[in-house]
Parts: sequence; structure tokens; C-alpha cells
Amino acid sequence: MATEPEFRPDDDAPIFVISVAAALAGMHAQTLRQYDRLGLVRPSRTRGGGRRYSGRDVALLREVQRLSQDEGISLAGIQRILALEDQVSALQSRVRELRAELDEARAAAGYGGPGARVFAVGPSGEVYALRAGQRVRPERSQALVVWRPDPR
Repeated sequence: MATEPEFRPDDDAPIFVISVAAALAGMHAQTLRQYDRLGLVRPSRTRGGGRRYSGRDVALLREVQRLSQDEGISLAGIQRILALEDQVSALQSRVRELRAELDEARAAAGYGGPGARVFAVGPSGEVYALRAGQRVRPERSQALVVWRPDPR
């Protein structure tokens, strides 16, 4: 017997009207309107202008409420926290992109993989191609080490 696939909206699907979102967040609908005006939460809009909240919006509303009530943070402080969290997320995303680009560039240049070569210069100025982690072994060291006791 074939069953129909179960519908599961993602966290960003705008499915809750303001009264349902307010009930899920444990606050009054007027509070949601105020948070929207302040830019703390940005629900989607219908063609008629009605607000539609996603699961992610409801979670954000709960976090705003927690920061406000439990931590005693002002709404201006919460706005700043949320802006900084957005900035951190954007920067982390950019770091992931740059790491991927760097890995691609290294792979294209032949770095880091098996057979990758490292170059070193010996004591007389000769250049050696080595495997990663390998060192040049001089026949005889001509280094002079001067030791002086610590004057403390």
C-alpha cells in the first residue's frame, strides 16, 4: 500500500499567523507587532500585509523573551546582540567559503597531497626537494652555540 509522503515544513516556512505565533512564543500578539516594528523579528508578509511567522521566527521570539525577562537585557541591547550574532554567522560562512577556495587552490597547485614537495636549502646554499616533514641532514655541523647563564 503506497503512503503519501508526510508534510514537514522547514524552519523557514512562513506558516503561523500572528495569533498562533504569539501563543507558541508565550506572549501577546501586540508584543510581536512591537518586535516587528523594532526589527527584532522580521516575519514574512502576505499579499494583504498579514504577518506569517516561521518556526525559526518563533524560536527567535522565545530567545528575545528569555533575554528580556530572564537576563534583564533591554530591547536595544537585544537588537545589538542579534545583529552581532548575524554578523558572526556571516563571517563564519565566509571563512568556510575561503577555506574551500584555499583547499581547491592547494589541490590545483599540488600542495598537501601524497607526493607533495617541499624545498629546503642546505648549509652551503644548495636546494633540496624533500617530502613534507623531511629535513636536510648536513654531513657535519659547523654551528657555534654561545651559552650565557641567565643574569637573574
